Amino acid sequence: MELFIQSAAEIKPSERQLAWQQMEFYGFIHFTVNTFTNLEWGRGDEDPAIFNPSALDAAQWVEVCKSAGMKGLILTCKHHDGFCLWPSRYTDHSVKSSPWRGGNGDLVREVADACRAGGIRFGIYLSPWDMHEPTYGDSEVYNTFFMNQLRELLTEYGDIFCVWFDGACGEGPNGKRQIYDWDSYYRLIRELQPGAVISVCGPDVRWCGNEAGHTRTSEWSVVPASMQDNEKIHENSQKVDDGEFAKRVNSHEDDLGSREVIRNAGSGLIWYPAEVNTSIRPGWFYHSEEDNQVKSLNELMKVYYGAVGGNAAFLLNLPPDKRGLIHENDALRMKELGQVIQGTFQHDLCKGAVVSAISSHEDALHPANHVLDGNPDTFWCPPEGTEQAAIVIDLQEEKAFDHIVLKEHIRIGQRIESFDLEWKDGDEWKPLAQGTVVGYKRICRFDKVNARHIRLSITSSRWQPTLESFQVYNSPSIEE
Repeated sequence: MELFIQSAAEIKPSERQLAWQQMEFYGFIHFTVNTFTNLEWGRGDEDPAIFNPSALDAAQWVEVCKSAGMKGLILTCKHHDGFCLWPSRYTDHSVKSSPWRGGNGDLVREVADACRAGGIRFGIYLSPWDMHEPTYGDSEVYNTFFMNQLRELLTEYGDIFCVWFDGACGEGPNGKRQIYDWDSYYRLIRELQPGAVISVCGPDVRWCGNEAGHTRTSEWSVVPASMQDNEKIHENSQKVDDGEFAKRVNSHEDDLGSREVIRNAGSGLIWYPAEVNTSIRPGWFYHSEEDNQVKSLNELMKVYYGAVGGNAAFLLNLPPDKRGLIHENDALRMKELGQVIQGTFQHDLCKGAVVSAISSHEDALHPANHVLDGNPDTFWCPPEGTEQAAIVIDLQEEKAFDHIVLKEHIRIGQRIESFDLEWKDGDEWKPLAQGTVVGYKRICRFDKVNARHIRLSITSSRWQPTLESFQVYNSPSIEE
């Protein structure tokens, strides 16, 4: 075994990255003056008077998110237009200059409080690009302004699970491009919200590379450190949108972590897991003409399987309308999505099953029965240096199923590179599914079978594989 393989196997996530990964599925809320101008990007010259939602209810947003099984919500506290959804002390371009709540409103507080009351976590999006702020482009002065606003959000709204940055950058009124002081931003977040992941333009979570919900067949969390270092290249870039920015950091490449890629990673390796983000509608902000263009249930489930079921997290945008409510069509689709997810993964057919490791693949310290005990702190792991291994699950009786969920014990690294799943038909083993990486979670789908015995063969891994959980499910049918 080559030394770099063992080194890759020993790369581990931080506690904040583990906590984030366990959330799996959470919401994005895009809401600002753009909602009232019917634009995707504002210009920074919007009159705050246009911001006046008639029936805003942050609790409704939270309930819609919860109905789909989401565990958190990220609010666009300030988009590129510079309008702040909280009464910032550093600008008048905010809700305090609007007629909403008589100029006394604070939408960030309302959403943070609603998340806490609803039992889900709260995150913030703060655009580094501000088309309204006159100091933008005067790098040192604007960085101080930005840090002041960031400090407000990090200190006045309770616990935050995520600070989400994009790489949008443009010229200021002085004709100069702003140079962002990312290191200072990161230090401030670590100081004030040490449990928060810094996503996309940050060291904790990377963008999957597109906004269409497309996912990789093999989504490695262990990637070359240059993936993270290159996030700062936008400091020397012209105005870019997220898609253009991603191309510069190679986030669109299909292979980010194979043996071939990491063998040549001169900058070393890091744990840098992926987030898949897309919107439930064509746009990120609400447009009435898109009321009948909400993604279908099958479209959303496809993204869910590719993201949550493919070692990534799923961030789904839900744009409230001019009333300040998530539209009825979106809310209904979210409820349907939650019903299918819950219905599919409600009853683990492995309860009462028996598992055995094949041949010498058992280790007394980490026996195979740990994959069925429901304890996230225990796992199966064959002896050191065993890169191929197999276990057999005996369901004790023949059962119908069409989903198998595998989870590695990623607390100590990501190891599995390929695997086969089979079911026993009489004396013959027949194929169910093949896969590459497992990571935090891999959901395998296949045509429904009736079987008692299931075999998992790990055909390639790094140093030694681990498996924390093996679950079997039978899904309801999905209708549009």
